[in-house]
Amino acid sequence: MNGNLDLYLIPAGGGTERRLTDDPAEDGLARFTPDGERIVFTSLRTGHYQIYEVSAAGGPARRIRENAATEYQADVSPDGKTLAFLSNLDGPERLLLQDLAGGGVRELVRHGTRTIFGNPHWSPDGRFISFSSNHRIGHQIYVVEVATGNERRISPVTGGGCEPRFNRDGRKVVYVSRRLLGGVSRLVEHDLASGEEHALVSWPALNYDPVYSPDGSELAFASNITGEYQVYRQRLADGRAWRVSFGPGLARYPDYRPVR
Repeated sequence: MNGNLDLYLIPAGGGTERRLTDDPAEDGLARFTPDGERIVFTSLRTGHYQIYEVSAAGGPARRIRENAATEYQADVSPDGKTLAFLSNLDGPERLLLQDLAGGGVRELVRHGTRTIFGNPHWSPDGRFISFSSNHRIGHQIYVVEVATGNERRISPVTGGGCEPRFNRDGRKVVYVSRRLLGGVSRLVEHDLASGEEHALVSWPALNYDPVYSPDGSELAFASNITGEYQVYRQRLADGRAWRVSFGPGLARYPDYRPVR
């Protein structure tokens, strides 16, 4: 709003937006915790990206980690015990895991000294994390097993992608596919068992930030189809889509509140 990026809650069916944060710095990349009570997000309040949380009911934001590194794009595990996030603390950017109770941190993925990671997301059973990395062959989508650190690339070398999210049974991943850096991106669904892919959203626009609904029947995402990014929902059964954000300014990074 007014050139500043903050967090808002809006009914999934549309309606009045409720502001959660109001800070001169950028707040974004929001993810609900599994119980739907809190939201973890990334903020520039310290002058560099750091990870915060705020109650879904409102109130002051709390900084989860405090250091001079760039740390961002956090996601809480399905059991609520572990935080996955990106950090360049003590060297190149890595995908780290933090025990939220004890505070212990371990490295899960490292890809060279100049790698840029993106958007870690836990599978519903907590066994895997999807993420993107530009290691060696441009931005690609990977899935890593949390227990072993074994990883595999799932996106085609010729396409690549970013912003992966598991579906609600963990059998598929949706991600942004943007070939040749043109002015169009598609939202592509990848079947982890068969490797088959098909486009869920192929509007002639930049389409980003996909996330499945809790019941798996639809997708929320942001698109600049009107010239400015706004949030939309699309029913997967028939492809019907509608806009849900109408406030002043652009809207990005949707996430559904878990069903309790």
